Amino acid sequence: MPETERSRTARAHLARVDAVLVQALIAAALSFAHIHDIAMAAGQDGWKAWAYPISVDLLLVAAWRRLRTGTAKAAAWCWFVIALTASLGANVATAGLLDMTDVPAWLRILVAGWPAVAFLGGTLLAHSAPKETTAAIGTEVVEDQEDEPEATPDPPVQPTTESTPPTPSVPVPVALVDHARKVAAEHHTRTGAPIDTPTLRARLGVPPPMAEAIAAQL
Repeated sequence: MPETERSRTARAHLARVDAVLVQALIAAALSFAHIHDIAMAAGQDGWKAWAYPISVDLLLVAAWRRLRTGTAKAAAWCWFVIALTASLGANVATAGLLDMTDVPAWLRILVAGWPAVAFLGGTLLAHSAPKETTAAIGTEVVEDQEDEPEATPDPPVQPTTESTPPTPSVPVPVALVDHARKVAAEHHTRTGAPIDTPTLRARLGVPPPMAEAIAAQL
């Protein structure tokens, strides 16, 4: 691609990004102001009225980050909808549908209880551990295998007519042997027959010598 065309593409991309950022800043500022006004009308004056829109925005960000990770999406959607409802509710209420000089008691209760709800949602989203998956187990096995020091190969032994050269031993991590036992048990339960070395090697993804060493320990 010529340099001039790349430059035009980069400028067009920056223009689109700048427009999105400006729109996001405008929407965030308006929503921030509306939530602040609702908090003030509900009796939360001073610094407390400024803290309410911050807590709503932080809960939205925490829920969005959890949605991007791909884990616990149901909980992330739940808290995202709760925070979005709080933001949209404040926007709609300040559009003339609510008498700001005479706020109903139920809205005062919701505003007063919001900090506890936001703290609970933010804690669950930020500190809940994702479920352990089979891929994670496989990753741990590979990491254990990589942490094992590489074995120094024995010097070659000249074959003679009187003796056979010994087979070099292959170190096998304990975690890999345990994982292989689980794979063998699952294969036996599914097929009714013991697992053979080629199948075990294919399931574990290890070299043939290591597969034979693992099969000898099963």
